[in-house]
Amino acid sequence: MLLFRGHGLFLGLAAVAVAVMAARLMSWWSPSAGFRLFVPGELARYRGGPGDPGLYLALLGRIYDVSSGRRHYEPGAHYSGFAGRDASRAFVTGDYSEAGLVDDVSDLSFSEMLTLQNWLSFYEKNYEFVGRVIGRFYGEDGLPTPELTQVEAMITKGLEANKQELKEKQKFPPCNAEWSSTRGSRFWCSQKSGGVSRDWIGVPRKLYKAGAKEPHCVCVRTTGPPSDQTLDNPAHSNRGDLDHPNLGDYTGCPPLASTCSFPL
Repeated sequence: MLLFRGHGLFLGLAAVAVAVMAARLMSWWSPSAGFRLFVPGELARYRGGPGDPGLYLALLGRIYDVSSGRRHYEPGAHYSGFAGRDASRAFVTGDYSEAGLVDDVSDLSFSEMLTLQNWLSFYEKNYEFVGRVIGRFYGEDGLPTPELTQVEAMITKGLEANKQELKEKQKFPPCNAEWSSTRGSRFWCSQKSGGVSRDWIGVPRKLYKAGAKEPHCVCVRTTGPPSDQTLDNPAHSNRGDLDHPNLGDYTGCPPLASTCSFPL
């Protein structure tokens, strides 16, 4: 019972985290008073050079005063290319050329959008928000454009995907693995394999995922009801998740062994 309570608590916290972040995104991008609107040419004056009015950068259309981090962004510094513009794409790609220091993120993946969201959290926490850039992400009225709405949707979907991935990792933690040119391969399970602490060890199995070219090794619980069975249904075969349809055995490995070795 403790196992399922802990599992439920973890998933509950993950759901709360997604909800909190979704609310934070809405607050970041919703209309609010007290900020200034910049056109790109005006923002370009804020590069922190002699005579410049300040040192600003923009991310997803939101402008931050990074004067307190001047040594990182001033002319000649490593991240000087970010100053005076919205170079959202480069936060993910690492392309600091003029062609890469742009705000077009339309072809980024869900995981790359989450990287942008992490950077946005960093700037919200460490620097002062001063305004918005009129252009790709905000209109002349300061309201989000359809493109920013799409970015928000992708970040929210990415957060949901992360929650599902964490849920699956709790159910099927990755195996420990090692390979040696003299001894071959070995997979084994422990109470902390895959970075997932738990009160069971499990046995190695192949997990097949739709779209994946190869299965990967996971640790599977061998006792109690299946993870997807409700607690109010007492009837089960006491085999844990061993009968999950996406699992396969390792040929030559005893079915309930916690370690599988494959000599060369």
